[in-house]
Amino acid sequence: MSIDETTSFTPKFGPDGLIPCITVSAATGEVAMFAYMNEEALTKTIETGEVYYWSRSRGELWHTGATSGTTQIVKDIRIDCDQDCILITAEIQGSGAGCHTGRKTCFYRKIEKDENGNITLKMSS
Repeated sequence: MSIDETTSFTPKFGPDGLIPCITVSAATGEVAMFAYMNEEALTKTIETGEVYYWSRSRGELWHTGATSGTTQIVKDIRIDCDQDCILITAEIQGSGAGCHTGRKTCFYRKIEKDENGNITLKMSS
């Protein structure tokens, strides 16, 4: 098995034209959100230094903060070893919320088992 050590930037978008993107808060190191980018979103993010995503539900380019005021400013962009996933470290301005619910992260529900073995979700702030 060969190890890809290339310095050529060749992101692998899926058949739907999207690539997954994990965004981490520069302030806390916590995963703020997971979303998708298309080629236009990735290009605009790199060019402008502000994060853009592709909204699958709305079928349109989504500039973070355009309506909420919570802009994500790029501090670092990385791509994984297979070039099929993006990792962004961002300064989350405005309210500091990484999630549209107003929380700092979209990952605010912890999966647990109750005493009967049933799966439950525990909410965190």
